Amino acid sequence: MKEQSQRLGTQPIPKLLANLSIPAMIGMFVMALYNVIDTLFIARGVGILGVSGVSIGFPVMMVIMAIAAAVGIGGASVISRRLGADKKDEADLVFGNVLIMIILISSVGFIGAFTFLEPLLKIFGATENIMPYAKDYLFPIMVGSLFFSFAFATNNIIRSEGNSRFAMITMIIPAVLNIILDPIFIFGLDMGVQGASVATVISQATVSIVVLNYFLKGKSSLTVRRAALKLQTKIIREIITIGMPAFIRQVAGSAMMIAINLMLIKFGGEFEVGVFGIVQKLAMFTIMPMIGVLQGMQPIIGYNYGAQNYERLKETVKLGMKVVTIISAGIFVVMMAFPNVLMMIFTGDQATIDTGAHAIRIMFAFAVLIGAQVVSGGLYQALGMAKPAMILSMARQVLFLIPLVLILPNFFGVTGVWLAFPAADLLAFILSMVFLYKDRTLFFKPKHGASNYETAPS
Repeated sequence: MKEQSQRLGTQPIPKLLANLSIPAMIGMFVMALYNVIDTLFIARGVGILGVSGVSIGFPVMMVIMAIAAAVGIGGASVISRRLGADKKDEADLVFGNVLIMIILISSVGFIGAFTFLEPLLKIFGATENIMPYAKDYLFPIMVGSLFFSFAFATNNIIRSEGNSRFAMITMIIPAVLNIILDPIFIFGLDMGVQGASVATVISQATVSIVVLNYFLKGKSSLTVRRAALKLQTKIIREIITIGMPAFIRQVAGSAMMIAINLMLIKFGGEFEVGVFGIVQKLAMFTIMPMIGVLQGMQPIIGYNYGAQNYERLKETVKLGMKVVTIISAGIFVVMMAFPNVLMMIFTGDQATIDTGAHAIRIMFAFAVLIGAQVVSGGLYQALGMAKPAMILSMARQVLFLIPLVLILPNFFGVTGVWLAFPAADLLAFILSMVFLYKDRTLFFKPKHGASNYETAPS
């Protein structure tokens, strides 16, 4: 086993969490920056209808990412615990199954690009004016779904073996390349919205080649073996069980965007959909640092749980919670103080700026609570405890946000859509705290008698 994996059980927690989280945060920051700049180019080069088209098509992309997340995060959890238990051959077998699953699943996206793209976009709320932009954006994305799935899933695998620096590089490469290619395709080649998606596919294909070379050249603690490239029902079941919360979270995000877009069109119009497209990209930007901290925590938690180093788990959880709380408090301050400035980055239209600033202040009213939500579900997921991880993953978006989005606009109009966000944040935070208090000894001692939940087989 390479040193990058062994340090998960030996290096001091503050230094280890910093070494794992900071690269993850940088990678997530650059990815979020790419999303913001991507939207900026589309807003400036195509207009608010172009942003609306991307906003309508983005949920389909989120579904593709959800499937890759289920395989990648589920596989990463299993692999980190196998490595912690010094079962490298089993870890290689899990990795082989992940690769085959990625290939099989991504073929669905490729076929879907040629068969049911337009009906799908109609279901997702595309109007006659938005449809051309949504189709132009989504078709290349679905054709290149193999690259998205491979890059997204393997990033989690690389992080699970402790190589956070290379995981960061695999996030920075496509983001930077995309930022370079966007103006070339959107403005230089006059491809509009489709130029943005083509640039994205090229970027993901490039990093996929880099990642494949990493595994084939022996730089990983894992080995690509022909004998491991055989699907095994037991391993697939374990990967899916652990990865299902991530899948639900991503699909819920897609369903949330569909519900929001439909309600905005019903109570507002295409203009409000475009405004939300901008605000949503800003929201993704703010949550990325906290996800980076969680991604740094998860390999430590999984490895040390497998190695039965429970004191290291306790220290990791406490430190991680402190860090994400500080980050979320900072986000609250920025969003309350500078919403107009943030909107002016994307557009000079005063109506768009005013509407977006109003939405931001409402949507981020309880932003200080977001960090604890992000970490709580991830803790259970890293330990392979699917039931609580699934409940907490579903809580904010499925149990609270989507119903509130469908209910509140009937009383408050478009403002009701924005009000649904802080209400869901508060309810999800309360539920997270209930789970963590109930299972407060769960992460710190052997499984026997510690909880009602069963750990996935190792």
